[in-house]
Parts: sequence; structure tokens; C-alpha cells
Amino acid sequence: MINLKTKHPNILVVGDLILDEYLWGECSRISPEAPVQIIKIDRENQILGGAGNVIHNLKTLGAKVDVISVIGECGSSMQLQKLLKNISVDISNLITEKKRISSKKSRIIAANQQVVRFDREISNDISKKSQTLLLNNFEKLVSKYDVILISDYGKGTLTKTVTQSLIQIANKNNIKVLVDPKGQDYSKYKDSFLLTPNIKEAGEATNIVINDEVSLLNAISKLKNDCNLDLSLITMSEKGVAVYDGNL
Repeated sequence: MINLKTKHPNILVVGDLILDEYLWGECSRISPEAPVQIIKIDRENQILGGAGNVIHNLKTLGAKVDVISVIGECGSSMQLQKLLKNISVDISNLITEKKRISSKKSRIIAANQQVVRFDREISNDISKKSQTLLLNNFEKLVSKYDVILISDYGKGTLTKTVTQSLIQIANKNNIKVLVDPKGQDYSKYKDSFLLTPNIKEAGEATNIVINDEVSLLNAISKLKNDCNLDLSLITMSEKGVAVYDGNL
């Protein structure tokens, strides 16, 4: 196992930044207006979610991490920048898109139970201008990094055009691209080094019900062949990780 605290790899994360908000409180009565709980909020906290959580985890492990992403013109975007700066991540390559709202997931919790979650976001594809700026920044910086990590949460940053361009630029520079995928169309990740779907995601992407070793091999080899991966990988929760390099 590679010890990131001694190796300090230089990693660039490209993906969707999400603000995770938690509102903690207590319920002592039901609303007279509707049959719903009234939660008195005692405290709240906000943390990095989506690609931001990936960045935080890599920093905790000792890696050097930078980020390229697109954020909106909103309070959530300001908080995301603050949280990134708090863990010493350079935010100079964050692109602000006017009239866009960064993703924010708010959870209300009472008696250690999540009562409700509400989301604020614009998850449409980023504008053509933002796509061009993102790719220009990436092309200027890519040679500095040991690996590129694409963290896709389906919030509009990683369009098919952007994702394919990122992979091709990285490949030209002989830099490996690792992808945490989203959705069922994995063609946007073609020619990356590896993908990291879980068993459910891999089944949906390949249209294979994975329920034994044979179906697992069929799915993992299909992912490798269809996406032209160097390595095919499927995470399987408590059962570990399946890895396929083309050799049986």
C-alpha cells in the first residue's frame, strides 16, 4: 500500500463541488398548521461534499491537491471557497459562472434521525464559455500533476465534451486519469486509466445483473473493453474490490 504521507503525490481533482449542510435540533411538538414536526435548531455546520469531500480526504492522507471546477454566484459558492482555503487548497482555478447556483444539500436532523433533506442547485451543463475556460486552465496546468482525478456527481461540470477533452489532454501528457463515474453512459470516460464504480453502478452501466463470479467477470471485462481502460475496477462494499487487467 502506498503511504501518501511519505510520497506526497501531486493530484488534480476536476469535478462537481457540493456544499453539505447539517442543521441539528430537537422536536417537542407538532405544528398546528400541518401534521409535521417543529424542529428547534440548536447548531449547524457545513462541510465539503462531492468532489470537495474527495479533496478533503486526499489532503488528510497527505497528498498535495489542487482543484479545477465551476461554481456559481451565490452564498454557497463563497462558503465552498472558504472551506477549501481552510484546508490550504488553491482556489484560483475555480471558475465563477454568472446566474449559476452551486449545489447545496441541507439536512435537518433531530434525535439523531434525518428528518428531511432539501437541495438548492442548478445542475444543467455549464456554459460553453465555462467549458472553454476550464479546459484552457487544465491544459496549462496538467503537466504539473502525477495523476488526474475526475469526480463526477452529475451536477453539470463534467459534460461529455469536457470529460473527453480532459482525458485526451492528460493522455497526451502521459498522465493517468482516474474516474469516479456517474450515470449510466460511461462512454464519456473512454480512454481513462480506470473507473471506480460500485457494484450497483457497474451493473446499471453494463446492463448486467452482478450476482456471482461469472456475471462480475462479464461486467468488469465489458467496462474495460467498452471504455478502453488500462484497468477495470468495481468496488464491492464489505466484499472488497474486484480488479481486472485483461488477464484471467
